[in-house]
Amino acid sequence: MLIDQAMEPYTPAFPFTAIVGQAEMKQALILSLINPDIGGVLIRGERGTGKSTAVRALASLLPPISAVADCPFRCDPGETSFMCHECLQRHRQGETLPVVQAPMKVVELPLGATEEMVLGTLNIEQAVRRGEKSFEPGLLAKAHRGFLYVDEVNLLPDHLVDILLDAAAMGINVVEREGISYSHPSKFILVGTMNPDEGELRPQLQDRFALCAAVQGIKDEEARSQVVTRRLDFEKSPKEFVCQWEEQEKALASHILEAKERVTSVSLSAKQITFIIRLALDARTDGHRADIAMAKAAKAMAAYVGRNGVTRQEVITAARLVLPHRLRIDPSEEITALERIEQVLKKVRETKNTAPEEPEKRSEIKKN
Repeated sequence: MLIDQAMEPYTPAFPFTAIVGQAEMKQALILSLINPDIGGVLIRGERGTGKSTAVRALASLLPPISAVADCPFRCDPGETSFMCHECLQRHRQGETLPVVQAPMKVVELPLGATEEMVLGTLNIEQAVRRGEKSFEPGLLAKAHRGFLYVDEVNLLPDHLVDILLDAAAMGINVVEREGISYSHPSKFILVGTMNPDEGELRPQLQDRFALCAAVQGIKDEEARSQVVTRRLDFEKSPKEFVCQWEEQEKALASHILEAKERVTSVSLSAKQITFIIRLALDARTDGHRADIAMAKAAKAMAAYVGRNGVTRQEVITAARLVLPHRLRIDPSEEITALERIEQVLKKVRETKNTAPEEPEKRSEIKKN
């Protein structure tokens, strides 16, 4: 049964393809959409550089998703392996679940959020007296199958950041109170933004974000003029401005959807895996998260440009998104993270037999 979604006031988002510059940020966000399993995206940089605009724009770019109409978790009616308890039970009883076409959500986490706001709450009294679990969904439930956007993530309490990262990694939110537990699906693309001048995330938490993109104010006068002009035109007539970018938006959306279908068939050779491992080791990263994130990001890049195999250039491009926030740099060293990454890349390039011999091809996701 298909149910039309309730009409809501239409407020168009600024078109993703109209965003000027910030190629690294846009690339990281697109890769996370092609393969959400890559992990979270951390965007570092100064205020007013289009971070939140880009997230909202990317979410509105894609077509609506099919969801169970009366489910607070927006379960996918065609994916029984990842349904909430209630939807799964109804499905097993032979009920035809009502379906609605719902837009991909961007759920924003307020800076003053509490643990209960994030996780949701259990009604302990009702559970004890009636033996029924009554759950009030939190932000992790609302973000399921969408984006969870955390501005100034470096200012959140560490335990809240841990909760978000754990849920993003597992795809499930578990709430436990006084021996009673409730779980529900919570698969979302986590995007955190921060201004390093206001404080850093602990290294252990930074490592949990798969990709990191740097943003900064545009210095070129012509490009800055485009930023101002486009923003003023959008605010003057949002719908008209969105219509002007409709073709570009449709083309990018189609490209991303095709890449999402292709990414599972992209192969990664043993030599490329060796190349990835060498990069992670030479960057002195902890654990294996960097290796895995590089592999997944490189495969998403290959899928985006229409290939079924990963090239060395895609691994190198992935390394520039995966490694900088994981580097351990001595404060006495007069070197930046990017300079260290270039040193690592140069060293590995010069090492024989670390990657297959093949023509390099640019795999950067270019927009504007």
